[in-house]
Amino acid sequence: MPVTVRPVEPRDIPAIHKLYSCTHAHTGTLQLPMPSLAMWEKRLSHLPDDHYCLVAEEEGQIIGQLGFEVCKNMRRRHVGEFGMAVHDNHTGKSVGSKLVAAMIELADNWINLRRIELMVYCDNVAAIALYKKFGFVEEGRAIGYAFRNGDYVDAFYMARTHPALR
Repeated sequence: MPVTVRPVEPRDIPAIHKLYSCTHAHTGTLQLPMPSLAMWEKRLSHLPDDHYCLVAEEEGQIIGQLGFEVCKNMRRRHVGEFGMAVHDNHTGKSVGSKLVAAMIELADNWINLRRIELMVYCDNVAAIALYKKFGFVEEGRAIGYAFRNGDYVDAFYMARTHPALR
């Protein structure tokens, strides 16, 4: 069955809650394990105009999510930032590629952004390869960026500029 990417709907919130309960989803992001449904309902019920939430769906099941926002600072309104997760049972199946491609289409052709930024843990080899495939480059390393599973872990700053600027 094909994977489709679409904007989040209120009915998706329980499935997103379940997605971020997966081990890889919370260890690969800044989310905490055992997220509450109430937290996800609060976060996704009333997204500001400059926030976008996409889901990847297969056979009616949410298997990935990407959150994307335009920077609020007026001097950085040309920049977007994002984070994403794919359900543990669907990694390595191009779900992340479909989400990133949809986000780039939105950023480049509709929101008129010039730069997209992200942070990724240095040990997340699959995610780094995915981002590089879409033109993201490492711009720096944050030492001890986050506390995960009892240890401080480093993260790469990565960014992609609009092709017209390269």
